[in-house]
Amino acid sequence: MKACILGCASAVLSAAERTFFRETVPFGFILFDRNCQDREQLRHLVADLRDAVGRDAPVLIDEEGGRVQRMKPPCWRDSPAPGTFGKIFRHNPAAALELATMNARLIAEDLYEVGIDVNCAPLLDLREVNGHAVIGDRAFSPDPETVVLLAEAWIKGLRAGGIVPVIKHLPGHGRTRVDSHHALPVVDAGLADMDERDFLPFRSMRNSSAGMTGHLLFSAIDPDHPATLSRKVIAEVIRERIGFDGLLLTDDLSMLALRGSIGERAEQAIAAGCDVALHCNGDLREMGEVAAKVPVLSGDGLRRAEAVLAEARVVRSIRQAVNRDQALDTFERKLASI
Repeated sequence: MKACILGCASAVLSAAERTFFRETVPFGFILFDRNCQDREQLRHLVADLRDAVGRDAPVLIDEEGGRVQRMKPPCWRDSPAPGTFGKIFRHNPAAALELATMNARLIAEDLYEVGIDVNCAPLLDLREVNGHAVIGDRAFSPDPETVVLLAEAWIKGLRAGGIVPVIKHLPGHGRTRVDSHHALPVVDAGLADMDERDFLPFRSMRNSSAGMTGHLLFSAIDPDHPATLSRKVIAEVIRERIGFDGLLLTDDLSMLALRGSIGERAEQAIAAGCDVALHCNGDLREMGEVAAKVPVLSGDGLRRAEAVLAEARVVRSIRQAVNRDQALDTFERKLASI
């Protein structure tokens, strides 16, 4: 298995993509809006991706609710943004935790139905007053301890539905003043301040099997390299200070926060300590560059990848089916009553 997770261009796997994936054997795949038309189509696409590599490869998606939903109405429901639960938490913590769990369980049901087994959620980033709207209500709360509690509830719901969560964006994206999709954010906060706030949710969730980096430059830690490409940030902050030993994915390498060719970005991310390079836009030429620059998974990277696969098997084995309509009705009634 190559140390990469790749996308595909459309709702149907092309012959060229099938051949490329069969020859490359990426660790897994990630899906976006362009890949999700309806349940039957998506189920077939997921099956085709796995068939192309000849194994039960993990298939990822970003289903956070709110602005970040790849599976959209009318085929799928419009889920509340994570910040909704943070607002409820301020006056009714018990209800917020219950609703967060129920919402994640409903998301898990939709994912499981089409064969997706990994969700790139929840965010453990903080909603900072002066932070860029790229985070905004994607974050549960400005308060680290509230984020921890709601993220735990969210993860409980995902796992109960047979889905593996990916925590993001290590080591914390809330302070960003610009959108890392378009430019490199620079965070000038001191290490002690970040340790008390930004890192706290990630430290609490350090035993998660998978996590994703953020493309931010932390000037107090490494003024020369964004976190995804920084040996210092990954080794000293993510691995040591936070204590995260799960599979570390890059955020999407095609985001404009990073410089250099796509292949160079992938190579630098792996050299810095990321386990897996994530490339999302489905461009076959760029995927070829990534695949050419990343190694076959081995050592700690392979151990961590196998732990994710093991968790996927476990949560599937203990999953209990729910009546979707009844569960949705209960969720909506409780949400409306708050």
